[in-house]
This record gives sequence, structure tokens and C-alpha cells, in this order.
Amino acid sequence: MEKNYDHTQFEDALYKKWEESGVFTPPTGEELKKSGQKPFTIIMPPPNASDPMHIGNAMGVVVEDIFIRYHRMKGEAALWVPGTDHAGIETQYVFEKRLSKEGKSRFDFDRETLYKMIWEYVQGNINVVLSQMKKIGASADWSRVKFTLDKDIVKEVITAFKKLHEDGLIYRAEKLVNYCTKCGTTYSELEVEHEDREDKLYTIDYGLLKVATTRPETMLGDTAVAVNPKDKRFSNLIGKTIMVPLTNREIPIVGDEMVDIKFGTGAVKITPAHDPNDWEVGVRHHLPIITVIGTNGKMTEEAGEYAGLSVSACREKVISDLGEKLTDIKPYLHNVGVCYRCHRAIEPLPIKQFFIKVKPLAEKALAALDSKETKILGAGRDKILRHWLNNLRDWNISRQIVWGIRIPVWYKDESKTDFIVSETSPGDGYIQETDTFDTWFSSGQWPVVTLKTNRPGDFDAYYPTDVMETGYDILPFWVMRMMMLSIYLTGKSPFKQVYLHGLVRDEKGQKMSKSKGNAINPLYLCEKYGTDSLRMALVMSTTAGQDSNTGENKVRGMRNFGNKIWNAGRFVVEKSKEDVVVNGKMDGEFVSKLSEVVTEVSKLLDDLKVGLASETIYSEFWHWFCDEAIEMNKQKMISDEVLKNGYKTMLILLHPFVPFVTEAVWHEMFVDEGMLISYPWPK
Repeated sequence: MEKNYDHTQFEDALYKKWEESGVFTPPTGEELKKSGQKPFTIIMPPPNASDPMHIGNAMGVVVEDIFIRYHRMKGEAALWVPGTDHAGIETQYVFEKRLSKEGKSRFDFDRETLYKMIWEYVQGNINVVLSQMKKIGASADWSRVKFTLDKDIVKEVITAFKKLHEDGLIYRAEKLVNYCTKCGTTYSELEVEHEDREDKLYTIDYGLLKVATTRPETMLGDTAVAVNPKDKRFSNLIGKTIMVPLTNREIPIVGDEMVDIKFGTGAVKITPAHDPNDWEVGVRHHLPIITVIGTNGKMTEEAGEYAGLSVSACREKVISDLGEKLTDIKPYLHNVGVCYRCHRAIEPLPIKQFFIKVKPLAEKALAALDSKETKILGAGRDKILRHWLNNLRDWNISRQIVWGIRIPVWYKDESKTDFIVSETSPGDGYIQETDTFDTWFSSGQWPVVTLKTNRPGDFDAYYPTDVMETGYDILPFWVMRMMMLSIYLTGKSPFKQVYLHGLVRDEKGQKMSKSKGNAINPLYLCEKYGTDSLRMALVMSTTAGQDSNTGENKVRGMRNFGNKIWNAGRFVVEKSKEDVVVNGKMDGEFVSKLSEVVTEVSKLLDDLKVGLASETIYSEFWHWFCDEAIEMNKQKMISDEVLKNGYKTMLILLHPFVPFVTEAVWHEMFVDEGMLISYPWPK
């Protein structure tokens, strides 16, 4: 063996050897059923096909790979299905930014052309994403890789939509939805981020009442003013009418307990078309809807003389035109919904969309949690998931973008009052819906559709899956929706356990971001220090559901661990033939201790405690095997053969965590016994 371990000399060659051996590919479902072998399944969270790997992606890949390698060595049919996600608005947003740099816009192209351009852009990136995962050591079955826009996947997604429609769980209605005027699409409640913003609170004199608002421009669409019926100051005004300033329109004063008596003036302007709370008041009091802001972010014809102005310009003009009717302006800090992509303020707008009735689906997901059919690993995350499931509103699955699966709905005429669900046109004269599905609608079916469209019998043999591993930040976005849709489609929860890893922060505990300059490139660290070093740095001492700190210093330190493994192997191999230790009085104690280590690491991995498992094997190898056992061998208290067998066992236990250095040593010492990746786990 060479004096030092050089990862650049081994990693690519070893990965190629693993991949070509077929060890990543377990039997087809049909073959598995005949063999009686126990399955172990993980469906990889599909990364965005257009984004390079970031440190959070790397964390997920490493944790999943550890579980897969462990269960493969236990003799199970370990299936890890990889895939990539078209990522809907995220990909189209990135592509549009590229177009803008070329002085172009999405509006310069027809639908088919724009879709084809994005398809070609994404296809050019998919192999990059897959190769990056391979560089991290992912031992996934690449022969089963899926893309969310594969034709067979699309067909399954459309079939699910048809079933939901036939079961009365799909409807089309005009509701107030979250709309980004920059990205040009609606979002569900889950995709809207919230941030505190310093604005102004304007008090406006409506005659009989004064109202306080942060959005004076929307008063052009007011259809009522509301007061709390318990508010003695105004209860006698309920039922009377007042005039909206700057308009020639009379509106009623209504009583509604939504109004906070202590906020502002105690009277609230009601604009059902542009505020979620006002919408609910409008429904309760049968108020008309006047839309004064359009999807282009400008004032509509309903805004009268203000039509065509941007929202901000309209606000300034309204403030100026109010004159003495504007009685007060003061600073106001409040929480604002913003687009999770461009961070522009979300406009609540009344738009006809397709919705899923989520209550029946959520109830089944809650039942799966109650029965422990699915367990959530991560402190407090089960409670968070239950909260979302208990408070979900119907899910708006329509998106006004090109990139995605087009909703298979057809209309007979432009009024779009009635529709037909069909994969193809029902006949002449029909026009198709232009909206696409929310990307989470297709990825919410991922465990089902990936297995149904893969090898013969895969779904029957490998579903439900054993572990879903992902970041806790997408628990409500993705995990919840997978549970709801998969249970609806199959009657079974899609996974037995959910392992949620936390955010990977920098060494000071700060959130990583490009703007802060503290983001680290996992591929750069792999090249510089070796993939094993990054893997151990990411998982060492982590806990499900908790954030962890990782930086270059930690990765650099873990390189020493790889060298320690290599050097211990050199010691065992290069022992002097003339000074052989045949019997050692501590052999029995060594073997007993080794058995305890095997039991402990195995139990921790069985319990998905990957952070404790990595910490345990690191400590036992470094401090017990190297610092103590090797020294005992030097003192002739542990025999050479027992030490060598112990080292062999240690390589097996270490392999899921640091696969490259352990396989490299194995090829130096135990190559006659095959590859380490497929060697049996000790019992």
C-alpha cells in the first residue's frame, strides 16, 4: 500500500467498478416476489433538473446512501430509485432570467416554442445533476431513473387527475388566490413566504366612519365598510350606507366579528377582490366583487381614472387626491406575503382555478399517522404535519405557466362554463385549458408513479417504501402531499418512516446563502478533500429534524479520518513476518468488544440514527481500534490474525459512511473476497 491515501487515485475508478458490476440494481419486482428476498426501498427526492447540487442536496444524498449501502450489505433487495424534477415555476423563472439577459421575454415565443426551449435547456442539465450525485457516492439504481415529465409519468399523473374528478374531488371556481404579477402565476398557500415590512398605515375619512388601511389604492374596489357588532361606538351604524371617497359609489356598513375593535379606528374597509379576510366577509354578506388590480400588476378599468397605473403609482395618486380626507399617516410594521421566487408582494386576486377538495385526503393521512403506519422522525415535526393537515384549505393546483403538465381539461366554448377531462381533444371546436398543474401535484404522486412506470412488478414488490428522507423545510410542501395523494391512489401510506434532515448551516451556525458569501460548493470540497471527508462532515453527530453546522474546516478535519483508516490498513498489511503474534491474552476481550460495536452500530442504523451511528463508528475506530487495539497488538497482547479480522469488520461497518477509502483498502487486502460494497454485514 502507498504511504498516503490519495482520493484522486481511487474515487472515479471505484465508482465505475461499482456501477459496471450491477450491484446498484436489485431484482425487478417480479424477480423479487419469486426469490422471497426482503425489499428495502427509498425513492430519492428528485432534485431540480436545472439547478446544480447545493450542500442541502448533498446531505440528503449522503444520508440515503448510508441507509441503502447498509441494507444492501444486510442482504436485502435495496432499491434506491433516482429521479429529477421539472420544478415548474422555479425552472421557468430561471429560464426567463436567461432570456432577459439576451434581451428577450417569454412573450416573444408561442407556447410550443417556449416549452421546447425550456425542455432542451433542462435536458442539457439533467446529466450534470446525475453526475454530481454519483460524485457524492450515490449508489442509486440509475437504470431506473425517472423524470417528472417522462411520458409514462405524465400519463399516470393525468390518470390520477381523472380519478379525482370522477370522485368529485376536483372543481373549478373563482376564488381569491395568491398571484405573483412578476412571475405571472398563482401559488398555493404553502408557497407564499411571509416577511415583516415597514409600511404606512393611512387613516381615511369615509364620512360616518374613518378607516385605517395599508393599501389605500384598493379602496377603489371597496364594496362595504365593516365594524364589529359588539363595538358600541358603531353598532347603531350597521345597515346604513356611506360614500367611497374619490368614487361616486355608495356602500353599506356591515357588522362582522372579523373586525378587531382595538385595531386602527375599529372600522375596516372591505375589498373582497384583494384581501383574503375581506373575501370571507364578502361571502358572508353577499357583497359584490370589484377587481381593480389586474394580473399584469396594473389598475383595471374598474379603477376609473386610475386605470393603467401601476399599484405603487396608483397609491401615490390616491394619497394625493384624497386631500383632507386623508386624516393620518403613521409608520406600520406588518407581515406581508411575498413570492417565494422573486419576493415581490403577492396580490390576492379573484381568478377561476382548479381546486382539490383536500379534507377527505387529509383525514386519511392523519389516520396513517395515528396508526403509526407512517412515523415522522424529527423533534416536533409530527405535530407540525398534523397542524397542516388539520388546517388545510382546498388546494389550488392551477399554474399560469408553460413549463409543466398541461391540465387535461377541454371547453366547448370561450365561456368555459362546462369542461371535459380528457387526455386528447373530445372533438372539433373544443379548446384546451392553458394552465399547467402545480409541480407539487405531480411530485406528490412520486412514490407511486416512479414504481408503477419502472420494471415489471416493481410497484407490487417495493411499495410502500421503507424510508422517505428529505429536508424538514418541505414537510408541508411535499411529504404531506405525497401522503394525501398516495393513500388516495393506493390505500396505503407511501412510506413507513420519514427521516427529516435539518438545514446545513455554516461553521458559525448561520444560514448559508450566496449573498452572504458563506455558501459552500459540495463538489469543490469533494475534489479538494475527498468525498468521504465531506460525507462524514455532513452526517457526523447530526439529529433528525435539527440543523447542523458544516464548513471547510470540518471537512478538512475529516480527511484525517480517511488517512487514519488507510494507515491502520498499512500497519496490518506490513507487519514484520519475523515478529508474528500468534496468540494474545486479550484476543477474547477484543472479539467481545468488536461484537458490541457491531451490535451498537447496527441498531443505530436500524433506528435511522445516522448521526449517532457515524459518531459511534468514528470514535470506536479511532480511539478503541487504533489507539488501543493496535497498541495492544504491538505489545503482543492481541494476535495478528484477530487484529486483521477485526480490521476487516471495521471496514465493513465504516463502508456505508466512507465508501471510497474502505473499498480502496479492501481491494488492497481482501480483493479475493469480492467487492466490499456487496460483502455481507456482520451479525
